[in-house]
Amino acid sequence: MSDPAIRTRGLTKVFPPRRRNVFEVLRRKPRNAPFTALHGVDLEVRRGELFGLLGPNGAGKTTLVKILSTLLLPTEGEATVAGLDVRRDAEAIRQRVGVVLGGDRALYWRLSARENLWYFSQLYDMPGAKAKEAIERVLKEVDLAERGDERVENYSKGMKQRLHIARGLLTDPEILLLDEPTIGLDPRQIAEIRSLIKALAGEHTVILSTHILPEVSMVCSGVVIINQGAIVAQGPIDRLVEEFFPTARVAVEIAGPRPAVLDGLRTIPGVVRIEEGNLDGDGPVRLVVESARGRDVRGEIFQLAAQQKWNLLELRQVGMTLEEVFIRIVAGEEGAAAPGDAEVPA
Repeated sequence: MSDPAIRTRGLTKVFPPRRRNVFEVLRRKPRNAPFTALHGVDLEVRRGELFGLLGPNGAGKTTLVKILSTLLLPTEGEATVAGLDVRRDAEAIRQRVGVVLGGDRALYWRLSARENLWYFSQLYDMPGAKAKEAIERVLKEVDLAERGDERVENYSKGMKQRLHIARGLLTDPEILLLDEPTIGLDPRQIAEIRSLIKALAGEHTVILSTHILPEVSMVCSGVVIINQGAIVAQGPIDRLVEEFFPTARVAVEIAGPRPAVLDGLRTIPGVVRIEEGNLDGDGPVRLVVESARGRDVRGEIFQLAAQQKWNLLELRQVGMTLEEVFIRIVAGEEGAAAPGDAEVPA
C-alpha cells in the first residue's frame, strides 16, 4: 500500500496576539490573547482521492490549507505532503503542490491567459519549451485554449477562476489544494468548476476546502468535517451518514385524525421516533417516521392505514444527506463549546 498523499499528526497552529493600534492603546483596550486555529489535527488522504474539507467559516480550513502548502508553519505536530515534511522540505513540496486560494486574484488583467501563465511558469524556473508545453496543456484542461490570447479583463468570473486553477496545474502537481473555488460564481459557472474538479481527480489528489455542502456531496468521495479548529468527523460520505444517522426514515402523509395516526404508528415494532411536519393540525398529517436501520416499516404503515380506512397520500423512503450530518455535528460541537470561547480565524 502506497504512502498517503497527505498525513498530519497532532497538527496545531497557535497565532500570537494581534498588536494593538494606537487608538486601542489610548482606550486601554485589553490585549488580545493568543488563539489556536488548529487543535491536534490528525488527517490522512489517499493518493488520487478527491477529498472535501468541510466546515463553517472560521473553522480553520484555510489555516490547514496554508500549512499543507507551506505558506504557514505549524506550531506543533507533524505534516507530510507527498511524503515530504512541511518544515524540512518546503521547497520540494512547492514543486509538487498546486494551490488555488479563495479570494486570490493574482492575475494580470491586461495580459492574456497565455501571457499570465508564461509569467507564472518563469516563477517556477521552467525552461521555455517546457513552459510552452505546460501552458497549452493546462489551457486545454480548463477549456480556455481557444480564448487563451484574450485579455483576462474580458473574462467572466468563471473563466478567471478556471485560469486560477490552470495556474495551480502548471507544474502538473501531485496534489491540488482548492480553497473555496466557487465563491462569487453564478450557478452555471459553479457547475462548470465542479465538473472541472471532478475531471482532475485520479490524475491528481484534490483537496477541496469549502463551507458549501452541495459542493462536497456532488464531487467528493470522502470528507473531513472541521469545526472550531478540530476534526470532528472524517471518512466516506455514506459511512458518515450511517454513523450519525443509525436509523431509516420514511416520509408519510395520511388523511386521518392526528392523535389516532400518531398512536397507531407508535405501535409498529421498530419505530424509534416520529417527527411531525405540520403542527398546526390542518389538513393531512405529514410525518417522518424513523426506524432501526435495515427495518423497512412501509408495509406495516400501509396495512395500518388500510385497516383504519385512512387515506394514505404519501409513503416513501427519505435518504439522509451530508447537510444533515454537518448540521448535527456542528450544532452539537457548538452547543458543547464553553461560554466565552474565542472566535477561530479561517
